[in-house]
Amino acid sequence: MNNKMIWIKADEGNWDERKAVITTGMESGVDAILVDGADVDKVKELGNVKVAAFASADVEGADIIVVGKGGEGDGTKPLPPDYSGSLDVMTALRLKEQGLKVAAYVIIRNKDYENFAAEMGSICDYLITIGTDWQVIPLENLIAGLQKKDVKLFSGVQTSEQAKLAFETMEHGTDGVMLDTKDLSQIKKTAEVAESAGVGSLDIKTAVVTNVESIGMGDRVCVDTCNLMVKGEGMLVGSQANGMFLVHSESEESPYVASRPFRVNAGAVHAYIKVGEKTRYLSELKAGDQVTIVDGDGKQRTGVVGRVKIERRPLILVEAELDGKIIKNILQNAETIKLVTKDKEPIAVTDVKVGDEILVYSEDIGRHFGMKIEETIIEK
Repeated sequence: MNNKMIWIKADEGNWDERKAVITTGMESGVDAILVDGADVDKVKELGNVKVAAFASADVEGADIIVVGKGGEGDGTKPLPPDYSGSLDVMTALRLKEQGLKVAAYVIIRNKDYENFAAEMGSICDYLITIGTDWQVIPLENLIAGLQKKDVKLFSGVQTSEQAKLAFETMEHGTDGVMLDTKDLSQIKKTAEVAESAGVGSLDIKTAVVTNVESIGMGDRVCVDTCNLMVKGEGMLVGSQANGMFLVHSESEESPYVASRPFRVNAGAVHAYIKVGEKTRYLSELKAGDQVTIVDGDGKQRTGVVGRVKIERRPLILVEAELDGKIIKNILQNAETIKLVTKDKEPIAVTDVKVGDEILVYSEDIGRHFGMKIEETIIEK
């Protein structure tokens, strides 16, 4: 799943200006608000959000202490020739010894500050870097140099375009961005960029239906999400982890029932559903879990489960051939449950027949507790 993060910097201007930025950030689902220590309580009063605070000591209510403002990180104090004598380094180490989450804030003015940022990144939980004349090259160096360190790297940005560049630098990109803007529209745009950043498209293929048969009663799972889906979108579900059908959402109107664009009637309780890079059993999903919404082009986005309904219903088995192997899914036998044809059109399972071409996803690898493994596993 996509885990790109956004922090909003809201430590400048009057409180009304900062409040507008903070509340817009909260409404857009940002991961944290960065303020001066004196504003932590005010932010907490506005909503339940993680708060990072510029400070040199523990601040009550702050989730993360950010070191560097007014210190060596922002250039207020000169860099020492030996980092062991750095006030920011010593402050970060002291706070870490107290069991606190610590972030470093460094403005990259030249190569010395890039090296200092790398040193702080080896100490802190988070590293926030602000580019000046050069932005991409220092960021590439830090991504490469810190990839084996237990630190989350953030790039300071002012626009959604800069955020997109940070997320894409050296393929992996930064773990997050710290957005510094008073333009409220940029907050919303950056949230949209973060949602899709780092999420590649899946290789959706076409399989030929070889068998369709009613198999009696069983328990099936409806996944109701907190997201609205459109025509063409659904979830990848199958009886085998290495072969899944694109099961369409109930986003279309019908003469018999109103559309439910938040729902995928996904399949029987035993089935696998693709969630990010893993699989899960449909029966174990619950409210608050994440799921992956996919369309016929393989484009992915993250959804959130609002409710799971398991009910006893008549079932239908659909089998299809792909590259010489048979993949299967068991679904509720009803007109509102649909697969997707090679033309990216929904087709009711009650209308599917042998020879039809439908969209599927397949990977030639086994799964153990939902994770990919190189092992021979046969599922029939």
